[in-house]
Amino acid sequence: MVTKLPLAEISLRYLYYGFSGPFPMAMMLQDDFDPQAPMREAALFYGLFLRGQSVDSIRRDIDIPKAVVKKVLRTQAYEANLRKAMRRTYVYRQEVLRIFNELVLNEKNRSRLQ
Repeated sequence: MVTKLPLAEISLRYLYYGFSGPFPMAMMLQDDFDPQAPMREAALFYGLFLRGQSVDSIRRDIDIPKAVVKKVLRTQAYEANLRKAMRRTYVYRQEVLRIFNELVLNEKNRSRLQ
């Protein structure tokens, strides 16, 4: 049986566990480290790019605004675990963004060569 959680609680759990992108409910409780996860997520966003979504909108979806990160890290009202998860999530999202940018650059170079 699936219990429905309030959106705010889901968002906090989502941020706490450090997952990003399309909301993977099955992965929310998974605690294993997967070194291929950033590459898979970047590939998912790259697929959206190939289907016609703009690069800038995808980059905005991937990236976490620095103002949000600074607010969470500075505010003592948040638990230390949440701040730690925010740091981990930010590093993860930056890696996804780096891989996505590399894929887009390779696609542009490939189309120029043809």
